[in-house]
Amino acid sequence: MKGSLYELQKMLDEFIAQREWQKYHTPKNLSMSVAIEAAELMEHFQWCDKRADQFSSEEKEEIAEEMADVLHYLLRLATVLEIDLYEASRRKIAKNQKRFPIDKAKNMKKSGC
Repeated sequence: MKGSLYELQKMLDEFIAQREWQKYHTPKNLSMSVAIEAAELMEHFQWCDKRADQFSSEEKEEIAEEMADVLHYLLRLATVLEIDLYEASRRKIAKNQKRFPIDKAKNMKKSGC
C-alpha cells in the first residue's frame, strides 16, 4: 500500500491550515460531515444490486471520491480530538478478534433479511 494514514493526515492538516479552516473543524461539524459524506456514498448503491465487477470506471471514480471525503473527515476528526486512528483501528481489530473467534464466526447465523 502506498503512503500511510499519518502522511495523509499531515497533507490534510497542511491543506486546512493554508486555508485557515481550522475554526470550522469542530468535533460536531466534522462528525456531521462524516455522516453527510457517507450518505452521499450510499446514494451510489441505493436501488442498485450490482456486484463490484459490474461498476464502470466512471462509477468507481465517483465512488472513490465519496470514500475519500469520508476518510478525510474522519482523519480531520482524529486530528482535532488527538486520536491516533491507526492505533484505535488496531485495538478495534484486536477486540473484534476476541469477540468473533474464527470457529464461531464461520458458523454464525445472520439475522435480518
